[in-house]
Amino acid sequence: MKVIVVGAGVVGYAIAYELSARGAEVRVIDPRGSGRGATRASAGILAPYIEGHSRTLLRLGVCSLDQYDGFIERVSGDAGRHVEYRRTGTLQVAFDDAELQDLQQKQRALADAGISHAFLDGDAARRHEPHLADGVLAGLLIPQHAYVHASALVSALADGTAHHGGALTVAHVEAVEEHRGAVRVATPDETMTADAVVIAAGSWSGSIPVRLAPSPPVRPVRGQLLHLRLAQPTLSSIVWGTGCYLVPWQDGSILVGATVEDAGFDESVTVDGVRRLLQSGEQLVPALRSATFNEARAGLRPATVDELPIVGPSTTRRGVYYATAHFRNGVLLAPLTATLMADLLMNGHERPELELVRPDRFGL
Repeated sequence: MKVIVVGAGVVGYAIAYELSARGAEVRVIDPRGSGRGATRASAGILAPYIEGHSRTLLRLGVCSLDQYDGFIERVSGDAGRHVEYRRTGTLQVAFDDAELQDLQQKQRALADAGISHAFLDGDAARRHEPHLADGVLAGLLIPQHAYVHASALVSALADGTAHHGGALTVAHVEAVEEHRGAVRVATPDETMTADAVVIAAGSWSGSIPVRLAPSPPVRPVRGQLLHLRLAQPTLSSIVWGTGCYLVPWQDGSILVGATVEDAGFDESVTVDGVRRLLQSGEQLVPALRSATFNEARAGLRPATVDELPIVGPSTTRRGVYYATAHFRNGVLLAPLTATLMADLLMNGHERPELELVRPDRFGL
């Protein structure tokens, strides 16, 4: 089977990797190359019990997190490279009574579901993370949560895809149309034909010209992220507050993220965004005041009105499939999305999760 994947972010490349590993002939197309969109500005947090704001999103996130250990092992092995991935857990903290009540409500939900966790008072939270601010009243520790170095993961997925014969074309897609029972994709330099085309272009999915088909209703939401460096390691877990989260990398540096901004297709890093992240980070861990500034990045997260992905076959154009609109959870949901698409394309098998994210809910 020949498949063209439009979009070389973590979702597009996860699909390309899974398909090529199962024997498909895969071409990935992206005008900027691999991992240059939202993935580049992702902290790689894998925390469905925090990010799962709806029952559906929680189900999808937990299902995908369950795949992650094996997913990283396979990708690393095929790519021949290490991908930083750690189950550090998350410590979500409260500074006031309202945040404390929210934390207690989440704790009760975890207890009812039988999910491993620990509710810590302020002193216990500081024993777990000694650099936490004195104002922390309580913390909710969820040990199964994790993070992955998102850029390293995309690089490994690209190498793993190439290991199985897949290729990348750096180009704009000018047209997608049916042609003699197949699907034809045109770029400025060539025209390619495949059995299926997967639109996985994130915030730009709506601009991919699929002939005689509606555009997916995806809007860009800017997220800014800081990369700071300290002389000594400061945190052992991901720390999550209302204003930001902190992700400790193995080299001792820390990611501080992320803003949520309706800024259109503007990928600029702003003074206001940087200021707000620094202030929120220092509120959580005052030691960040002595950190050095390594980098600031911004990316556009693809969102829908229901904040759920669009994954599955088009009902209007034969051979066209969608895998987009993962919003803040593209890295988390990449393994599940890849499995859903590979099962569907290679085996004709529709997993139950596809019913939750079908494109036809938007008339696609």
